[in-house]
Amino acid sequence: MTRTLWDSTVGKKTIMAVTGLVMLGYLVAHMVGNLKIFFGPGEFDGYAHWLRTMGEPVLHYEWALWIVRVGLVAAVVLHGVSAYQLSRRDIRARPAKYVHKKPRSSYATRTMRWGGIILALFIVWHILDLTTGTVHTGFEAGHPYQNVIDTFSTWYGNVIYIVAVLAMGLHVQHGFWSAAQTLGVGNATRDRVLKTLANLLAVVLTVGFISVPVAVMTGVVS
Repeated sequence: MTRTLWDSTVGKKTIMAVTGLVMLGYLVAHMVGNLKIFFGPGEFDGYAHWLRTMGEPVLHYEWALWIVRVGLVAAVVLHGVSAYQLSRRDIRARPAKYVHKKPRSSYATRTMRWGGIILALFIVWHILDLTTGTVHTGFEAGHPYQNVIDTFSTWYGNVIYIVAVLAMGLHVQHGFWSAAQTLGVGNATRDRVLKTLANLLAVVLTVGFISVPVAVMTGVVS
């Protein structure tokens, strides 16, 4: 049953839809957490500490955080592999160019693949920058507020982050709509509402995430 689901086109699209919604939920929670930086280092660092202690005393220190991390990694891998295999399947099914041009699709639709690659590369960078500190000169473990300030005090840190967030916004806009159609939520009555919600989520997430580097660059957060 599981193998049949994974091998089918419908199954892969369903996996992409479900894992995409899981990642969307994480993005909303992550954005809310990021915005705590506007309340000062005490609030932001306290939130980062809570992420490591949530679930105590039932769970040990960082166990809940690692459960979330493993779940997200699984979602990202399943989403990416499904997208790649569907893309290859689509190319094999249509080896020749169309005789007639297809109707022009939205910018978000045309950039879904490149957006996914950009986001995958950014996730690696983001972890090495603000989680492990591997590529972050002057990284201080246990001082997330200062680490964020340091990252967005560099031109390349801002460029990498903002480009990735813009790609994320386009990905969310089209991805949410596609997930709704795949899971059978959309219909003639709900389509307008779903499109509006997709646009709203994309805008809120984009503005929310970009507000942090902009605040650091302008001195609002320092």
